[in-house]
Amino acid sequence: MDQILRYRIGEHNRIELVQGDITRQETDAIVNAANSSLLGGGGVDGAIHRAAGPSLLEECKKIKMQRGSLPAGKAVGTTGGLLKARFVIHTVGPIWQGGRYNEPQILENCYCNSMAEADRFRCATISFPSIATGAYHYPVLPAARIAVHTIAELLHQGKHSIRTVCFVLFEQEIFDRYEEVVHETAEHYPQYQIMEEPLSL
Repeated sequence: MDQILRYRIGEHNRIELVQGDITRQETDAIVNAANSSLLGGGGVDGAIHRAAGPSLLEECKKIKMQRGSLPAGKAVGTTGGLLKARFVIHTVGPIWQGGRYNEPQILENCYCNSMAEADRFRCATISFPSIATGAYHYPVLPAARIAVHTIAELLHQGKHSIRTVCFVLFEQEIFDRYEEVVHETAEHYPQYQIMEEPLSL
């Protein structure tokens, strides 16, 4: 069974931390940490393509033909194929180069643009992986701070259709860092009104 922690943001919005497999999530959309080719790869990207089936690759090929490669920080949506999620939002994280090449802003853009794309599909729930902390080697703690702060700010603003954002984290160590950062954010940004919620049995 997946390990889950749930936090309320204000009165109507939530962040959830889930230790589990993003391909099994039943949110309206899941986010794919894609490469710029959109044609699948390793890690989360490969797992999502395998679980979604060949229709996802065909849709991605059409998008690439129409738009070209997807730049880092941008996002584009497709249907979910065989996944439980109805949509997949593909975004390309920054390759970590010591923070010298605007990597923090690009990573923030990944979350902002993914939320905007999911809003375009009128999604109420969305699941994110920890973008760029795998093959792109972004350090987990600063990446988690960008992810949690950006999502908390967007939920606090309340301008999207999205009400629940899940961070689905496969490894215990990454899950623990995100939990640490949520509590840190709650302390440093009281305006977000982050409160841990008990899980119903």
